[in-house]
Amino acid sequence: MAITLSKQAMSLWAKKRSEDGQQYWLPLITHLIDTQNTINWLFNQWLCDGQKQILMGKLSEEETQKLVKFVGFVHDIGKATPAFQGKASYDNDTELDDQLKTQLTRNGFVKFDEVHLASSSKSPHARAGEAIIEDLKVPESIDAIIGGHHGKPESESPVRQIKNYTANYYQHDKNIDEQRPWKQVQKELFQYGLTLSGYQAASEIPDINQPQAVILEGLLIMADWLASSEYLSQKQAVPLFPLISIEQSGCDNTTKRFKQAIGAWNLGGKWNPQKVNLANAYWDRFKLEPRPVQKIMTQMIGEATDPGMVIVEAPMGLGKTEIALVAAEQLAYTTGRDGVFFGLPTQATTNAMFTRVEAWLNVLAQTQDENFPIKLMHSKAQFNQEYQSLLNAIDISNVDDKSDGSVVVNDWFSGKKSILTKFTVGTIDNLLLMGLKQKHLFLRHLGFSGKVVIIDEVHAYDAYMDSYLCKAIEWLGAYKVPIVILSATLPKATRNMLMRAYLRGKYGIKYKRELQAPSDWEETQAYPLLSIVDGNQIKQITDFPGKSDQQPMQVKVTRLDVSDDDLIAKVVQQISEGGVAGIIVNTVKRAQKLAQLVPQDIKLMVLHSAFLATDRTAQETELQKAIGKNQKRPDKMIVIGTQVLEQSLDIDFDVLYTDIAPMDLILQRAGRLHRHNIERPKALQQPQVFVMGIKGPAEYEGGSKAVYGQYLLMKTDNFLKDTITLPDDISPLVQQVYDARTNEKVPGIAKYWTEFDDDRNGERQKACEFQINRPNLKVGEPIHGWLDHGQTNVSNDEQKASAAVRDIKETLEVLLIQHTDAGNFLLDGHNLNEVHPQKIAQQLIRIPTAITPCPEKIDKAINDLETLTSRYFAGWQNNVWLKGALALPLDQNFSTTFEGWQLTYSSKLGLSYIEEEDHG
Repeated sequence: MAITLSKQAMSLWAKKRSEDGQQYWLPLITHLIDTQNTINWLFNQWLCDGQKQILMGKLSEEETQKLVKFVGFVHDIGKATPAFQGKASYDNDTELDDQLKTQLTRNGFVKFDEVHLASSSKSPHARAGEAIIEDLKVPESIDAIIGGHHGKPESESPVRQIKNYTANYYQHDKNIDEQRPWKQVQKELFQYGLTLSGYQAASEIPDINQPQAVILEGLLIMADWLASSEYLSQKQAVPLFPLISIEQSGCDNTTKRFKQAIGAWNLGGKWNPQKVNLANAYWDRFKLEPRPVQKIMTQMIGEATDPGMVIVEAPMGLGKTEIALVAAEQLAYTTGRDGVFFGLPTQATTNAMFTRVEAWLNVLAQTQDENFPIKLMHSKAQFNQEYQSLLNAIDISNVDDKSDGSVVVNDWFSGKKSILTKFTVGTIDNLLLMGLKQKHLFLRHLGFSGKVVIIDEVHAYDAYMDSYLCKAIEWLGAYKVPIVILSATLPKATRNMLMRAYLRGKYGIKYKRELQAPSDWEETQAYPLLSIVDGNQIKQITDFPGKSDQQPMQVKVTRLDVSDDDLIAKVVQQISEGGVAGIIVNTVKRAQKLAQLVPQDIKLMVLHSAFLATDRTAQETELQKAIGKNQKRPDKMIVIGTQVLEQSLDIDFDVLYTDIAPMDLILQRAGRLHRHNIERPKALQQPQVFVMGIKGPAEYEGGSKAVYGQYLLMKTDNFLKDTITLPDDISPLVQQVYDARTNEKVPGIAKYWTEFDDDRNGERQKACEFQINRPNLKVGEPIHGWLDHGQTNVSNDEQKASAAVRDIKETLEVLLIQHTDAGNFLLDGHNLNEVHPQKIAQQLIRIPTAITPCPEKIDKAINDLETLTSRYFAGWQNNVWLKGALALPLDQNFSTTFEGWQLTYSSKLGLSYIEEEDHG
C-alpha cells in the first residue's frame, strides 16, 4: 500500500551547496530512499555469498534483507532535527540557507526561521539518529550502527541525549506547538522506513552480534558514500546521485534515478568461482605441469569441506605462489567468496607479485568474459608503470566492441574505499590495519570479509606485527574468511599461533574443547608440510611421494671475517671466469660502502630502500630482467642489496655472501642461490654461501646486532652447519633456532634469552595499546566503544597508520629536486617547467630516521623544508599533485647540508648521509 508523506517530511533537506551562482539541494527523503535502494542492491548483487552468511548469522535471508533495508533508510533520520536543519551550508551561502529555513517554516515547522540553538553541536546527526531510534525501541546493537555510520560509533548509548538537549531534537525545550511537528516527522519517517523495509513494528527488528554489526556498518558506510557520490570520481564526471536545483521540490522518480546511478557505477564484472579441474589447473593458468608437491597440496585443499586456514610450508622456488592462486579459486568456490587479497612484506615484493597476480587474473577474466577490477595497494602504487597502464573500467564500458575479459581499474575505489576492490595486491600493513582502531575501520573489515586472503613470507614479521596479524586473523576467523599462508621458513610456534588465532576468532575460546587434531600437531617438523584448519579439525599432510623432483641441494657454508676491501677482492676473483654474485647485507650504509669498492669494469646493481621511488622501481625491473627466470644473464655481475633481496624476488645467484642474520633469513637468502636450472661457470658449480660479520665467539658486526639482536644471532651461529642440504635442513634448522628449549645447547645464551623474551613481550604489550578487541560472538553485544582510545593522527594519514602497525619511527618523505643557477631540474636532468607535475611527485624519498630521530627534530625539519619549498616552489600549493609536498633541493653535485647532515644522492647508490663534524 502506497504511503503519502507529509509536507513536513518532504521539505527537509539532506544536502545543499552552491556552484557558479546556482543553488542545489537534495531532499532528505530522496537521500534516505537512495541509500536504502543502494544498500539493498549491494546486499543482493555486490556482496558475495560468504558475506551474506556473515550478515545473516542465525537470521533467514529475508529477515536479513529487511534489516539491511531498514538501516539504509533510517541512517540519516538524525537529519530530521532542528540541530541539523539549521546548519549553515559549507560555502556559507546564507541566501540558500534562509530559503530552506523559510521552506520549513512555510510547511509547518513553527517559527523555525527564527530559531538559534545554543548547543546544536552536541547532537551531530549520526548521534541524533541513534538517540531517535533508541527512543523508538530499536535494539541497541542496531542503534549503535546508526550512531557510527560516519566511521566511529558512540562510546556508549546516548540515552540522555534527547532529555539533555531537547531543543536540538524538537526546536524548543518546552513549547509543545514548536515541538509537535518535529516529533511527528521523526515518527513518520521512522514508520515509513519500517514499512518500506517490510516491518510492521520496531519489535520485529532483531538483535545481532558484533561481527554482523561490523559488516553491516561497513555496508551502510559504503552505501551512504555511494548514494552521496554525485559523480563516479574526480576524474570521471559520470553522474551518479546528483543534487537537484533549488527550484525543484523533489525527485520525481527515485527508482529511475537509482537504476541510472548503479548502472553507471557497476563497471566491474563479478567473479563466479568454478570448481577447479585438477587435471589441467596449472597448465591452463600458468602453462606449467604441476610438481608432485603442488598436485598433492592442491588436491587436499580441494577436499576440505569447511576450509578456514591453509598453511603451505615448502622450499623456495617450489611454486608456492601457484599453489596459493589455485587455492584461492578452490577456497572461493567452497566458501562463497568473490575476491582475493595477496599480501606481502614490502613494496618491492608487492610490485613483483602484482605482475603474477595480474597474469592469473587475466586468465580468469577471459574465461568468464568479464572485466575484473584490481587494486595495487601501497603508498607508491602511482609509480608502478604496469599498474598505471591498466585500462580504466569506465573507458572499457564506453567502447562498443568491449574487451572479451581483461583486468581494469575503477577510480571510485580509492582512499579508504580501495580495499573494497574485489582483487587487491598490497603490502601486509593493509591487512594488519584490520586490528588498528581507526575511523572507518568497518570498510576495511567489509572489504576483507569477501576475499580469500593470501599472506606471503609470513616469517618476515616481528613480534609487534605478529600481534596485529593475530588480531586480524581472529576477525577473519569470525567472518569465516579462508586464509592461505605461505612460508619456506616458518617456526612451528608461529604456525601454531596463527592456527589458534583463526580458531579462536571462529569459535571463541571454546574451540579447545571441540578441536580435533593429530597428537603431535604442535611439534611437527615435516617438510614440506600442508596444515589445514577444516572446521574444528586441524589436518596436516606430511607425505609427498615424488617430492624428490626438486633435487636436494648441498650448500657449502663458510664463515668469513675479512675487511671490506678483501671481501670485494674475493668476490671479484670468484667471478673472474664469469658468474653472478649476490651480497646481502643488513644495513643500507653497509650496502653503499661495499658498492663503492666494486671495480668500474664489473657490472654492478644495488638495491635497497634509500632510492627514489622511480629509481627503485626501475632497478627492481632491471634486476628481474638480468637474473630472473628464463632471462639472458650477464657474463659477470655483482648484486649488492639489503633485506629486499631475500623476499619473493625470483632471482638467481651463482654464489652468495650474506651478513649474519637469523636462521630463517639466511635460508631465505640461500633460496636465491642456484634457484633456476641453468648452466653455471665451472668455478661456481658448487652452491656456496659465505656468512660475514662473525667476529668471534658471540661477537657480531654492529649493524647486524642492532637490527636482529644478540640472541637470534648466537643461536643461528651455533646451529648453522658447514654444509646444509636444501630443502631437507630448512625446518630442523629453523625450529632449533626459534625453540627456547634448545637454549641449553648454546653457551652463554641465558642472559640474551631474557633480554630477547622481555623485548618480545614488551613489543606485544605495546602493540595491544591501540588494537580493537577480539570479536564478541554474543548476540546483542553492540559496537559501542569499538574504536575508542585510538591512536591520534592515523585515521586520515595512510603512512602514519601503516607505521603504527609496523612500529616504525615516524619519518619524512621529501621530493628531491636539483636546484642550480640554471634552474630547477629532476635528478635525471629534465627541467621542472617541461615535465608533468605527476612526474615531479614521483621524485619521492624517505629521510633516514637518524636525521630526524625524535618528534622535536621532525618538527624542526618540517619547518625548514616548508621554508625551502615556499622559497623555490611556491606554485606547488596550487597543484593537485604537489600540494603539501616538501622539497629538498640539491646542488649541482646532487648534494646538500640538512639538519647537520651531508646528504648526497646517486642513482647507482641511493641516498647517503654523513653527520657533519661539530666545530663548535
